[in-house]
Amino acid sequence: MSHISRRAVLRGLGAAVALPFLDAMYPAFAAQTVKKALGSPTRMAFLYVPNGIVMNEWTPAGELGATPLGDLPRVSKALAPYRNDVMFLSGLTSNGGRALGDGPGDHGRAGAAYLTGVHPKKTYGKDIQTGISMDQFAARSLEGKTRFASLELGCEDGIQGGNCDNGYSCAYSNSISWRGPSTPNPPEIRPRAVFERLFGAADQEKDPAKRRRLQSYEKSILDVIMGDAQSLKTSLGGSDRRKVDEYLTAIRDIEKRIQNVEKDNATRVVNFPMEALSGSVPTDFTEHSRIMFDLMTLALQTDQTRIMTVLLGIEQSPRNYPEIGITEGHHGLTHHQGDKEKIEKVTQINEYHIKQFTYLLDKLKATPDGDGTLLDHSMIVYGSALADGNAHQHNNLPTVIAGRGNGTLKPGRHVKYADETPITNLYMSMLDKMGVPVDAIGDSTGKLEGLSDL
Repeated sequence: MSHISRRAVLRGLGAAVALPFLDAMYPAFAAQTVKKALGSPTRMAFLYVPNGIVMNEWTPAGELGATPLGDLPRVSKALAPYRNDVMFLSGLTSNGGRALGDGPGDHGRAGAAYLTGVHPKKTYGKDIQTGISMDQFAARSLEGKTRFASLELGCEDGIQGGNCDNGYSCAYSNSISWRGPSTPNPPEIRPRAVFERLFGAADQEKDPAKRRRLQSYEKSILDVIMGDAQSLKTSLGGSDRRKVDEYLTAIRDIEKRIQNVEKDNATRVVNFPMEALSGSVPTDFTEHSRIMFDLMTLALQTDQTRIMTVLLGIEQSPRNYPEIGITEGHHGLTHHQGDKEKIEKVTQINEYHIKQFTYLLDKLKATPDGDGTLLDHSMIVYGSALADGNAHQHNNLPTVIAGRGNGTLKPGRHVKYADETPITNLYMSMLDKMGVPVDAIGDSTGKLEGLSDL
């Protein structure tokens, strides 16, 4: 078995397909010892849901401090099979999302302050101002170690200009990742664009004839790298050959699903905005989120990036969910004013969202990575910058963190902090566990204790 580089890729015309970690990427002598010494990198991702969560159906029982996870309430119940892989955190606050003298605009502030810890400037002009988001502190520190410093994905389109919430720019609502105080990182919602960014180079090809060939959605990207793949497999052991075959099969499966969406969108005539039917964006939320999660898994598996954010919905999302029989807009339902029927529908939406999260957990837990799985070597935060959406509460935010962070997290618990603990303290701790030095993030007051009990 030949030794190959951990940065090896399969190449073909306009394609560069990175490989997952293989045994052959470690020296043949004392391979297990070397693998343990090199270790697997720690990955970090944030999955954001808008408009808050029905908190009495989310929060597990527990007193101040750490409590083993018991029975989970209705919304979070889907996470029960992963109780040993997740940790619920309570008592965390995003103070920057509050009015602080600026009046209405909780949704606009919520998204902008979530990862920055900074109260955004009230404007809908070009002079937007918030802070640098914590994912970008990590991206800067890890720059050059991966192909992409970070990736920003989404499942709902939003605009970046104009007034979206009582004088707050739409940029605040539509981005949780901020490269600089006035520079948002808008999420990419098109699966085709993400796929080509990870595996293709059509946008870099100057020759028009070659571009047409690369952009033919009937052709598999695997066709153009198959020669390189077959050559590689002749030098691999049996276990690595299986890994490569499974990996390429997963790529082809995603590619086929994207092609099917594109064909469907090209032929269907339904009462949807044209942008929802264009290109590779599914109209079905389940399919959209799962394609994105599959792409996310491949990006992390191949170490193309270690930092990701996924905006499952924008703040004030008007999205309805016919997949579960809900035709009213999400945001409108959250302003229920105690209406039990509306609360029930919001609860169903919350349940629906968390079930998509479990799909990602399945993928990460089933993906081998070094001496464990991708989930073992990750910190995946799922949450919202609002607790109760009706009251626009910015304290006691719904927060769960999945994975073991390469042994730095102790899941299977509900850790309840004193109310008004800055959520940025969580980010300080996460960055510390990734080896990213930072003095402060927004309103942080220090690192969050109790995540590892080590």
